[in-house]
Amino acid sequence: MVQKRKVPLRKCIVTNEMKPKKELIRVVRNKDGEVFVDPTGKKNGRGAYLTIDLDVINQAEQSGVLNRQLQTEIEDAIYEELKQLANKKQ
Repeated sequence: MVQKRKVPLRKCIVTNEMKPKKELIRVVRNKDGEVFVDPTGKKNGRGAYLTIDLDVINQAEQSGVLNRQLQTEIEDAIYEELKQLANKKQ
């Protein structure tokens, strides 16, 4: 019997759903306070996960949930990058 590898699950900060890491996009704030999108999911810093979905990204932008999670101001450029990723995925 082959052991099935455990799929790493992460929680989307907007929908609060647990999903495989591959279905989510990570936004990171490093110790210098820089915020960026982390498609690899491996960069150092405080990360927050979002479902790669336009509605979810818009909801995150309006509610300011990323600002709270990463304890910093999120620039519009970050949301633009997230929206582009969501559009590519569809």
